[in-house]
Amino acid sequence: MLKSSHFNCIVHWKTGMVRGLLCFRCIVGTEGILKVNLVDDFLVNSLTSHKIYGESAARYILECIFRRKIGKLQVVPQRFLCGENTGDHGIRLDVYLDEEAGELFDVEPDQNDSRAEKESLPRRVRFYHAKIDAGNLAAGEDYGKLRNVVVIFITTYDPFDRDRMVYTIRNCCVEEPDLPYEDGAETLFLYTKGDPPRELRELLQYMEDSTEENARSEELKTLHRMVTEVKRDGEVGFAYMKSFEREQRVGEEARLEGLTEGLSEGKAEALLTVLGCKGEVPEALRSKILSEKDLNLLNDWFLRAISCESVEEFATALKIKE
Repeated sequence: MLKSSHFNCIVHWKTGMVRGLLCFRCIVGTEGILKVNLVDDFLVNSLTSHKIYGESAARYILECIFRRKIGKLQVVPQRFLCGENTGDHGIRLDVYLDEEAGELFDVEPDQNDSRAEKESLPRRVRFYHAKIDAGNLAAGEDYGKLRNVVVIFITTYDPFDRDRMVYTIRNCCVEEPDLPYEDGAETLFLYTKGDPPRELRELLQYMEDSTEENARSEELKTLHRMVTEVKRDGEVGFAYMKSFEREQRVGEEARLEGLTEGLSEGKAEALLTVLGCKGEVPEALRSKILSEKDLNLLNDWFLRAISCESVEEFATALKIKE
């Protein structure tokens, strides 16, 4: 007889009680991931780090982009590069690929098409290159040993609004554009719409809409089978469900924080309106009120302001210096 405790996620069969039994939360997670496309950072990370399909899938994607054979790859999913000090900015690389005796690749699927995100892309890439370089040159090594690094952004939006599917960015001399300047740093922005070579175009279209119909070539059909198996992997489904729950929780916390902040701003403005009817509000007092985020405290101040005869009386009662 099944007990309720049997339904605590045993998708991994670790309890051994009921083989193959999925808890409701895992079913939801598994169904959710079936709708996810490969341009989603969670799915591309799960695919390239998969113990069976990871290296093969990553190699196919790179060979399609660069149209050359790619050597043996070491896949490092979601590599974290911390700041030098605790207060310094760090980065999380979605898919970090180390080609044996070759180049380093960072693959970043990106769907954040807000104006601010697009405008900051070049500086974001600059920072990524700097962090990757800093972690790949040992103390005392010659700069000539610094490896080539290619940062690849795959976007569902046109990052520069020039209607191109491929933007290749390299450093150069402004005064002498033909001057060879090989610093080993390269950035590719791959927009999932446009007109590059057929194989790359089909790959990018498949990544944006990862359906069987979009797996047009034999290579893409093979990739699609890998993607499908990864989506059906119970552990991946469970991880997706946990990731989805975490994003929902963060979103709800942000919503509540924004709601609270909005209420506190509204209460502060109402308080200033009341005080304005009792005299001129000094700038120091105004700044103090507007910077206060504690809604309960603002409510207390509001009630006190109503009962006070003047702004000076209010400031004195609360011991707020003007």
